[in-house]
Amino acid sequence: MPAGDLTWGRRFLVCPPTHFGVLYEINPWMHSEVSVDGERARAQWDGLVAALKEAGAEVETIEQDVEVPDLVFTANAGIVSGNTFVPSHFRHPERQPETERFATWFADRDHAVERLPEDLSHEGAGDALPFGADTSPGAPILLSGYRFRSDAAATTPLSVLTGAVVRPIELIDERLYHIDITFCPLDDRHALCAPLGWDRYGTAVIESLVPEPLWLTDEEALSFTANSVVVGTTVLMPHVPPRVGRQLEAWGFDPVAIDVSEFMKAGGACRCLTLALDVDLTGTS
Repeated sequence: MPAGDLTWGRRFLVCPPTHFGVLYEINPWMHSEVSVDGERARAQWDGLVAALKEAGAEVETIEQDVEVPDLVFTANAGIVSGNTFVPSHFRHPERQPETERFATWFADRDHAVERLPEDLSHEGAGDALPFGADTSPGAPILLSGYRFRSDAAATTPLSVLTGAVVRPIELIDERLYHIDITFCPLDDRHALCAPLGWDRYGTAVIESLVPEPLWLTDEEALSFTANSVVVGTTVLMPHVPPRVGRQLEAWGFDPVAIDVSEFMKAGGACRCLTLALDVDLTGTS
């Protein structure tokens, strides 16, 4: 099977870093004494957007206001499944104002906005990525991370609201606090995988689902190698470790390094800065 056969990843939602900054500390990478170079952040964001378009993706934007400095990390907006949008319920109060911004954006574009139970936390596509399909015909699997920012109990309502088979993965290293820092689906056979971030059961789930994983070393995992965006055969990465780059090329992919170092000060890289809008988890696409 040729590389680049993902059925999603051609349309993305992004947010320009108009008011981005490290203004609080809610993960181990964030240090509020560290300043963000606003001009450099904008140049890096522009570079990512240009690379997405060059790879063949369409890009839509949501504007940021001063009250939501992390709105740039659109992966955490929620989960898209066809015309349904499930907005995130953020665990940390600092990010909770983002929920209604994203819900309004999707509602204004005629999406059905379906809510999780109020007492459950889940941080959207940052903690939920599709890979392959269940044994039932056309039922995609949604790998959902939990512990640091999302609840394991969100698995059942996510399945009901999205139509996907949801498989929970426990995250065990607080530096890898979202599943999209540990896992990047490349196509139906391949994925970047960082076992440093998972418990034994989670690793076994990945082993059973991914026919050809590219296992990342701890150093590669902690440099956000898995927090990459795939558009066809192009893999946009915060950096390309030589070993990883050689394997990706052998599989038929084109790895491209994108400097997002200003955003990594807040614990996010390429995947965090994008939300795929063309995901359909119902198995009917």
